[in-house]
Amino acid sequence: MSISGFLVGVVSCQFGAALPAPSCQFAAAVLAAGCGLAGALLYRSSRERWPGLALVLSMLAGLAAGYAYAGWRAELRLAQSLPGDWEGRDVAVTGIVATLPQNFGRGVRFVFEVEAPAGGAVPRRISLVWYRGADDDEAGLLGEVHAGERWHLLVRLKRPHGNVNRHGFDYEAWLLEQDLRATGYVRADASNRRLDAFVLSPGTLVERLREVVRSRFQAALPDGRYAGVLIALAIGDQRAIPQEQWSLFARTGIAHLVSISGLHVTMVAALCAAVIGAIWRRVPALALRVPAQQAAVATGALAAGGYALLAGWGVPAQRTFAMLAWVALALLLRREAAPFRVLGLALLGVLLLDPWAVLAPGFWLSFGAVALLFLAGSGRLAAGGRIREALRAQWAVTVGMVPALLVLFQQCSLVSPLANGLAIPVVSFVVTPLALLFSVFPLQILADVAHAVLGGVMLPVEWLGGLPYAQWQQAAPPFVLALMATLGCLWALLPVGTPARWLGASMLLPLLAWHPARPAPGALKMTVLDVGQGLAVHLQTAAHDLLYDAGPAFSADANSGERIVLPYLRAQGVRRLDSVVVTHQDNDHAGGAEAVLGGIPVAEVRSSLPTAHPARLMAADRHLPCRAGDAWEWDGVRFRVLHPGAEADADRPRKTNNLSCVIRVDAAGHSVLLTSDIEASDEEALLARDPGALASDLVLAPHHGSRTSSTPAFVAATHPAWVLFPVGYRNRFHHPNPEVWSRWSGAGARMARTDAEGALEVRVDAEGVQVEGARAVAPRYWYGR
Repeated sequence: MSISGFLVGVVSCQFGAALPAPSCQFAAAVLAAGCGLAGALLYRSSRERWPGLALVLSMLAGLAAGYAYAGWRAELRLAQSLPGDWEGRDVAVTGIVATLPQNFGRGVRFVFEVEAPAGGAVPRRISLVWYRGADDDEAGLLGEVHAGERWHLLVRLKRPHGNVNRHGFDYEAWLLEQDLRATGYVRADASNRRLDAFVLSPGTLVERLREVVRSRFQAALPDGRYAGVLIALAIGDQRAIPQEQWSLFARTGIAHLVSISGLHVTMVAALCAAVIGAIWRRVPALALRVPAQQAAVATGALAAGGYALLAGWGVPAQRTFAMLAWVALALLLRREAAPFRVLGLALLGVLLLDPWAVLAPGFWLSFGAVALLFLAGSGRLAAGGRIREALRAQWAVTVGMVPALLVLFQQCSLVSPLANGLAIPVVSFVVTPLALLFSVFPLQILADVAHAVLGGVMLPVEWLGGLPYAQWQQAAPPFVLALMATLGCLWALLPVGTPARWLGASMLLPLLAWHPARPAPGALKMTVLDVGQGLAVHLQTAAHDLLYDAGPAFSADANSGERIVLPYLRAQGVRRLDSVVVTHQDNDHAGGAEAVLGGIPVAEVRSSLPTAHPARLMAADRHLPCRAGDAWEWDGVRFRVLHPGAEADADRPRKTNNLSCVIRVDAAGHSVLLTSDIEASDEEALLARDPGALASDLVLAPHHGSRTSSTPAFVAATHPAWVLFPVGYRNRFHHPNPEVWSRWSGAGARMARTDAEGALEVRVDAEGVQVEGARAVAPRYWYGR
């Protein structure tokens, strides 16, 4: 119970809006010590008389200890933050490449452990990007970057900052967990130079070994479709797995197999234990000194630890190593190793090492799956043959993990039992051993066979993933419904004969049937997503959904449509879009359009894209040009296109900003003006065409608040109560321009910006126009620190 309380205490601290003050941390520590001592004394003297009180005291001691410990660790880590006045400055640093460098199209990304910063204000661990230019020498890239090297670099840094959207990935939380207290890039400078080819330490040795193994796979399978999966199975590096494969793994529920799961770590430990045990028994001198079983288990635990380190030391690997270590210790000490006790001790070990692990989905999925397997394999369930037990275990994990998957990802696979039944034996017992053997013995045949076998098993998996109902998608549910469904699943998995097991299964129904409330007829809900320096706006009426732009593409294989827009729509319960408006072809507005069009059904597309643009080609049969005068009405909400005029031609060479689709939305007696990237000349044309149509209660600032837009005449004509600025944190264009900001402020408008407040949620109804920022709706203690 104390470990469960410790978990609750850590969670309550990590999901809090602010850290507990030092006095509160001290009080919690004192409370933990007092309750722990009282509980121990009560348990030893009067546990038969007061068993419930002893458990309550134990739980309370763990909760207070977890709360105090997580707060203390967070204060220590946040103290490493980069001072605000150091952002954007050129800083000379000397340090070591501490992790496996990640190459991408525009350069290389790596973690840098700073040894000697200029001025001493740079945090110990920072995340750096070294961009390549058309000429690498001009960009300052003097050679390849490898793990363990010592470099002198000129860098420009900023404080941890990420996009904040409801139910989206929290990059700032991830940086905090990874102990990365600043991010930045390497400046082009003649002083950049490698000082040492390798600096030996346990960490750099592991990372260099991982890099060697990755290079072996890349050289052996340069065109291998599943080379990235084999690398992930061997060393835990998942960056080389294409997005379409991740989508397939999610649809079929086998994503856990392409990470270093507990099963893989256990398999390595069991193999090493079996080999050492067999050798040990045949050497009398060793067997007489230490029993073969103890030697085998201890060796297996050590092998698991080594593999977990080589695999990147993720939460599933940590959990498995901790469990195996506890089992080995119990065997050496001749103590009982009850499954749930071992799991609890492993949980405690992970939380002590990394109290931020509770922020990662892998933490809950890993420990939850193992707990369900223990439940399915315990004596409380009827015994059977191996096949029956395997099916029972798979059923327990499939059903029991549904609430967690819907909360964390808003989707779960309906073909998961079949896909896992095919893939688990082959991947775990054939592909992974071959990949690990190739890591040690780089024989080409091992890589070829592993890749061929993996390709073979993926054929039926791809067929399953292509079924029309392979996946269930669900809006992000409330916590109460998720908790109720989880308890119901656990009740349904209890042994045959348990009263009303059917009632447990029925507790899933409210979760599966839940849908978030939509606006009333005539009202509008609008969300300006935080996509960095770009634009993506979701507009929702009582029964219709429109997406206005899809945000930027970050690289050739990453864009905001895939990473931000689609997850957001899924979490909101949006299964189709009635319209997508791509205002013009600039990357920061259209970069995510192809991903959106390929990821969700879309009824129509309106755009100013040229004929040959890939997004327009994808929607050629349902494309409408943006033209002033077009109008439509949904559920009492009226949409009207104001720009560009009928003379606009997207295929004629012209500044793309001038083709931006401008839309006025009227709802509940109020109006919203969506302006995209129009500039001064377009504002002048709008004023000449229909100045009365510009007056609005809320305006999306033209061109992110650039100095080439928001003219005094346009500001006076719109005269809004609110102006919203979709901008990226410390963007290179310095948007919004200070003069433009002052101009809108001087007109009496209230202003909000995505870089400071996260996604901006707007409600337009009979009560007026209300604006809330995602950072204020769900605050976290690390925001802004």
